[in-house]
Amino acid sequence: MSYRLIDKESYYRKGVFRHFTEDCKCSVSMTARLDVTELAAYSRQSGTKFYLNFLYLLSRVLNSREDYRMGYLWQTDELIAYDVIHPTQYVFHEDTETFTLAYSTYHSDYETFYAGALRDLEGAKETREYGLDAERHPNWFDASCIPWLSYDSLELELPDGYLYFAPIVNWGRWREENGRLMMPVTVRLNHAVADGFLVANVFRLLQKEIDAFAAQDKQG
Repeated sequence: MSYRLIDKESYYRKGVFRHFTEDCKCSVSMTARLDVTELAAYSRQSGTKFYLNFLYLLSRVLNSREDYRMGYLWQTDELIAYDVIHPTQYVFHEDTETFTLAYSTYHSDYETFYAGALRDLEGAKETREYGLDAERHPNWFDASCIPWLSYDSLELELPDGYLYFAPIVNWGRWREENGRLMMPVTVRLNHAVADGFLVANVFRLLQKEIDAFAAQDKQG
């Protein structure tokens, strides 16, 4: 784990950061639908898991910009930016209706990431322990699928005063709209390090990555 310290006095969001860490501590979340038609087709034709393919593209997007890799060291009151952040998978057990966490490592190489994340997923299926180990995984973000519902909105509340900067991303079941598969995705970021533009930008980048991923496969 490596990171760089952010100088709060020269931080480009200095005023916003101060306001949303002192006066109005809050997060901002947004739900939108992404067109996953081509990604679903690729996953089906290649025999790979749509869930892991989407997780790779999501991790790629969140690592593409420092604003999405922010962290806070409460012991020293320091703002930092991690060099890389990794996804935390949530594996659901049908028999107990509980989840197990799987900490996966992000790799920019798709095949390396996919193989590792698949091993993590399969390993988590073998236990019924929750597996939370946040202390040893400070630069991991939450990525959770809600496959039972194609929802329209989702809100996740965190207690006021807790400066949690890691992204939290959820996505639900896709549904067909005008011949396309549209999937709801919810992105939550702390308002101190992200505004509406940065949250919306996650969706814009994700759609570009999804389209490019599927197009590259067709060309190959």
